[in-house]
Amino acid sequence: TYMGYGILTIFGYLRDFLRQWNIEKCHVAREREEQKDFVPLYQDFENFYTRNLYMRIRDNWNRPICSVPGAKMDLVQRVSYNYNWTFEHTGKVVKDVINMGSYNYLGFAENTGACADAAIEVTQQYGVGVGSTRCEMGNLGIHEELEQLVARFLGVESSMAFGMGFATNSMNIPALTGKGCLILSDELNHASLVLGARLSGSTIRVFKHNNMQSLEKLLRDAIVHGQPRTHRPWKKILIVVEGIYSMEGSIVRLPEIIALKKRYKAYLYLDEAHSIGALGPNGRGVVDYFGLDPKDVDIMMGTFTKSFGAAGGYIGGRKELIDYLRRHSHSALYATSMSPPVAQQIITSMKIIMGEDGATLGADRLRQLSENTTYFRRKLHDMGFIIYGNDDSPVVPMMLYMPAKIGAFGREMMKRNIGTVVVGFPATPIIESRARFCISAAHTSEMLDTVGHACSCPKNKIHDFIHISLKNPFKGHQPAFVECFEEPLFPSLEKPALAISQTMESEKRSGGR
Repeated sequence: TYMGYGILTIFGYLRDFLRQWNIEKCHVAREREEQKDFVPLYQDFENFYTRNLYMRIRDNWNRPICSVPGAKMDLVQRVSYNYNWTFEHTGKVVKDVINMGSYNYLGFAENTGACADAAIEVTQQYGVGVGSTRCEMGNLGIHEELEQLVARFLGVESSMAFGMGFATNSMNIPALTGKGCLILSDELNHASLVLGARLSGSTIRVFKHNNMQSLEKLLRDAIVHGQPRTHRPWKKILIVVEGIYSMEGSIVRLPEIIALKKRYKAYLYLDEAHSIGALGPNGRGVVDYFGLDPKDVDIMMGTFTKSFGAAGGYIGGRKELIDYLRRHSHSALYATSMSPPVAQQIITSMKIIMGEDGATLGADRLRQLSENTTYFRRKLHDMGFIIYGNDDSPVVPMMLYMPAKIGAFGREMMKRNIGTVVVGFPATPIIESRARFCISAAHTSEMLDTVGHACSCPKNKIHDFIHISLKNPFKGHQPAFVECFEEPLFPSLEKPALAISQTMESEKRSGGR
């Protein structure tokens, strides 16, 4: 993997050299000749990765979707004639692409049903926009109803809703901590948490992912040594973690963190963006999953953008905390109120999850999500793939490692009408590139079988299979790979060595590799 990145880097410098001497056409934004003596606007080296690595496989991202992002979706077809620098739409639509990338955990991203009907009704009553902040003229009755429902759903005293999930973290953490405070952050926390911690002006120390020994050591050091130079006690120590980590699929070790928090008198900020609605017997997130008391978490944060099929975020906790945020949070004071139909989408979907619609649809979706997650994870594991995360996590990262496989996997899956998310550096460590599947209650077992079959079916990579077989004949690979070919790849599975020899001889005669 390192060698692959090394080769790409060498060729990147070579192409930059060719661009500098106008041998290769340069598509990069740069200063005009008459501006060459100005302070540079574009730092070439900072954009090296984007220019020479990301641009080669940019067709795997930013695909326009022209339908509801449900279990299946429609994509606008596009082509590039200059190696992904620009794209043109062909006017065609790729129909019924299996959607394995959206965070539609409970399948509420739909334009029919109870949620859609309720949102239409509210749109006719309130319109789609408010045009003001909550503290001015933008506080509607539907916002009050939403916050009361969220508090009841979480099992806390009070809650507050925000129009943007990212801003819920980045704008509220600075209101909770400041200079003289210490933030202990998991090394894999989301960018919104990192930004909020930096904006707060607090001292930030990072502990290893889900490592309780690392966290306890930082807590002990903070208590013993206090603030740098002055050694005064910290005004506040805030532990910041997530419920499910979106790139790892791992679930936070919440019981142990709560025990440490109580022992060292710290505060806990829990981001449940991916776990609320997707974990626990009642869909109430990681607290429900472990059977803990919500009062043990000081600040409960989450988003409505995933399990609820809507937008925005919330913070729940004690009434004193929420009242304080209403007066001091930048997101509360300056951001426009949540759109009324979005608020109604959340209310309706949350009531379905809670069973207050008088039916069992919410419980059925929660059970279906759990079954789909277990089934798909076991299927990939049995095929011999390396997957990360907890067995109950609907986020399923499948490791690709090598940079060349990032683009190749995304394109091959797209050829089979499967939309996947492939991720590499800098979103992941440089040697841990991966494909990330997000399981939904809307997926059927047939869809998951199709995806698993496609993952194990590299028809144009026969030599890869022969290499694996020669190294370790048929151990964990044979069934998944052989069934992909229209004709048997090997005439006799009883004698793999003879079969491999015959296949290689036939390829030599036919001029193949």
